Amino acid sequence: MIRRRLPSGAAARWLLAIVALVLALNVAALIDSALRPEPSGQTGSAYATQPRGTAAWAELLKRSGHAVRYLREPLADARLDSHATLVVLEAHDLGDADRRALGRFVADGGRLVAAGSDPGSWLGDALGPPPHWTSSAPLHAAPVAPLPETAGVRSIATSGAGGFDDPGAALPALGSKPALMVVASAGSGRALLLGDSGPLQNRLLARADNAALALALAGSEGRPVTFVESVHGFGAQTGLAALPARWQVALIGLALAALLWLLARARRFGPPERALAAAAPARREHVEALALSLRRAREPKVALEPVRAAARAQVIRRAGLASSADEGAVREAALRLGLQEDEAAALADDSDEHEALAVGRALAKGRR
Repeated sequence: MIRRRLPSGAAARWLLAIVALVLALNVAALIDSALRPEPSGQTGSAYATQPRGTAAWAELLKRSGHAVRYLREPLADARLDSHATLVVLEAHDLGDADRRALGRFVADGGRLVAAGSDPGSWLGDALGPPPHWTSSAPLHAAPVAPLPETAGVRSIATSGAGGFDDPGAALPALGSKPALMVVASAGSGRALLLGDSGPLQNRLLARADNAALALALAGSEGRPVTFVESVHGFGAQTGLAALPARWQVALIGLALAALLWLLARARRFGPPERALAAAAPARREHVEALALSLRRAREPKVALEPVRAAARAQVIRRAGLASSADEGAVREAALRLGLQEDEAAALADDSDEHEALAVGRALAKGRR
């Protein structure tokens, strides 16, 4: 037999309602974010659409024919392509292994664009005396050296976050005292260091000649550009771990709701329940049927004698008589015990076989 198991109890119903509410809120949030996406992401990240992100720069590079890639691995563990331009923005917590990896990349002929607070220190000892960074900087910068990166650039709008008051071994390219950008060589590579990533961010990319500078920093047309996203907290996760946190919460809520729904709607399968056993017929009917069978026998007295003996023994035992009690005493005792006249008479040894029904009733009453 199949039965449905439905949630019982107030606690189960409340839990089901809470999970359903969480699921509904997450689905509504996902729909809202899909219909009305809001800017989000880390500062300097090419994934970020918020004002301080650089998703617009990545899109500009794609539309200009550059292959844009995103590096989620730590720099020390990644295989860096020296034929590509590597972009590292707002990397505040680079370890020694990552710094050495950047230095080797430039020395091997790579092109590095680094911008943010004190980007010269990110290269370790690869540049010799690194440029000295300062947080004091003007809001506009102009080219000071004829370089490929400044060709066609007349003015750059900055956020005033910082610059270089001492270029060290590098060559100032934009602005002076402090310089917004310096260019350094190490081995066969080239490092373009900006003390302020603001000109490359979404909020300022369309101002002045910032977009022209952003394209020039990428290098020659068609050169691959790799944005290092591991410095912004992005790992090399795959599958469900790579989904945004809101999507993961929504999927967990969906899974819980589905589980509760399955528990609520589940059917219990098992062996069929046993059918109720047929009730035994009433004892009177049983006795009467037995008596009729005995009546049909060829020797009814022989068949009836064990029944009479058992009924008589019951009366003697219940009445406390001696086993040698005469027929009269047994009859009187049977009447005292509630047997009918014909039933008491049937206990006698000389009773007629036609009294079989009475004997059977007497035996049945004694067993109650």
